[in-house]
Amino acid sequence: MSEHTPVAEFEIDETLVRNLLNDQHPDLSELDIRPLGNGWDNSMFRLGGALTIRLPRRATSAQLILNEQRCAGPLADRLPLSTPTPVRIGRPALGYPWSWSVLPWIPDEAADLAPPYPDEAKPFAPFLHALHQPAPEDAPINEFRGVPLSCRAADIEERLARLRDRTDRITPSIDALWSDALSVPETTESIWIHGDLHSRNILVDRGRLSSIIDWGDITSGDTATDLAGIWSLFEQPAARREVLRCYAVDESTLRRARGWAILFGTVLLDTGLADNPRHAAMGDDRLRRLASDID
Repeated sequence: MSEHTPVAEFEIDETLVRNLLNDQHPDLSELDIRPLGNGWDNSMFRLGGALTIRLPRRATSAQLILNEQRCAGPLADRLPLSTPTPVRIGRPALGYPWSWSVLPWIPDEAADLAPPYPDEAKPFAPFLHALHQPAPEDAPINEFRGVPLSCRAADIEERLARLRDRTDRITPSIDALWSDALSVPETTESIWIHGDLHSRNILVDRGRLSSIIDWGDITSGDTATDLAGIWSLFEQPAARREVLRCYAVDESTLRRARGWAILFGTVLLDTGLADNPRHAAMGDDRLRRLASDID
């Protein structure tokens, strides 16, 4: 797997966005359009004062938008944190090959730039409980999230080796936790998970958790995938322990969650060092916090 952030497979600019709106949602086409940047999967634009648009930038991301459009809305009603869901749906047109979404604009800040207060550990655990409920048989399939860690081991171990040469973050503690996580029996539960619960997808309003965004990786599988997010979200060890206590995580799930934390941290740091300093900092934070809980 590449050590770089995936490149866009389709050039998306303001002109394309306006033309798509004019074609499918003409009542929105005269609003101001401002680029917000690119993630791994989508290009984002601000639309007027109250909306945002997300458009896949590569083919493998196209299904993620469809998954979010189909599944996030029904889950949102039961979740204690805001979950922005599409207010308009866009379809392939004018040469652009994939579906896209118009969503509410949330003015709050991402948690990697505006960390939550430590006492937000208590409301985070109930959010996870409310989300982690049995998923139906037709839940989206995601080959990268919620799966046994062994399915991702070859890629992650390649990245770990690369990072040992480039950083001092892959310590003996990290290596031991990764080996331990791989040794834990796999779970066969089919439980709803967000799948990409890192600090850039968690929004904060004046120190308080406000919204969970970007549900494209929603799938069913191992809840440890989401629990790994606590090392992305909370700097304070006591806050991380409080989430685990309130969630009542069992030992096997905790050990797998540490493995998922290493997985996400390694991918973010490895790719971030290549071309995205923000992601590099997120990966470095996650690995550092995880090691500090053990050392």
